[in-house]
Amino acid sequence: MDNLSVETQELINLIDKRGKMVAMLAPSFPVVFNYPEIVGMLRRLGFTRVVEVSRGAEETNKQLLALMKLHPYKRYITNPCPTIVRLIRNKYPYLLQHLAPIDSPMSATAKIVAKKYSKHKKVFIGPCLMKKLEAKEDSLELDILVVTYKELQEVFKIKNIKPKLTDNLTSFDILAKSTRLYPVSGGLAQSSGIIKKLTDPEYDVVSGPKLADKTLNEFISNYDLKILDILNCDGGCINGPGIVSPDSLDRRRQKIINYWVGR
Repeated sequence: MDNLSVETQELINLIDKRGKMVAMLAPSFPVVFNYPEIVGMLRRLGFTRVVEVSRGAEETNKQLLALMKLHPYKRYITNPCPTIVRLIRNKYPYLLQHLAPIDSPMSATAKIVAKKYSKHKKVFIGPCLMKKLEAKEDSLELDILVVTYKELQEVFKIKNIKPKLTDNLTSFDILAKSTRLYPVSGGLAQSSGIIKKLTDPEYDVVSGPKLADKTLNEFISNYDLKILDILNCDGGCINGPGIVSPDSLDRRRQKIINYWVGR
């Protein structure tokens, strides 16, 4: 276990100490895991509660829509992607005024969990390595431990947790259906209703490092653009570095859609 990340080791320590823990599962999880099987496996691993981060994404949407209503002439860049946030800070600091001052889905979920399960350790499980920096640098007060799907799979292996039929009898403690498309490029724009509220020139959906960089570089001069829904990974969070999957991008996207519609 010498090659384990600091976060993976911390999770193992929490499990061994039988501490109270809440798993906050990012909405890209269907790319890697089956539902409700994954909930049962997490509970057997030692988690007291398991919640969908798509619930926090609902709050992110509400906050963004409230900003748009309060400041109808302002232009916003969405903030769920910590890589994009850091790109703006480091390369395009003049765009910080446009970065939406709202909670990311992870932070919003952590706040919900903190109120409902106040004595539990919050563990975010997702596809993104940069979420670790978000937790440590942007949301330190929320005390979130971040592990990737890959790291969770390592812990399952170490603790010999394998799927069981009884795992399928479980369900989320907190869930949200409307934002389950969030990890797909454009998921925020669609689930928030922005695509119906704005005209085509007024919003843009972007994913992938090259296109993201190009779009940010042109943002100031693109006066018609009011909302930029932007993610760093090609295709969205379904292509994050914390995911180990042989599936094509189209297949990953389809898994998210299938879960969203309840298949």
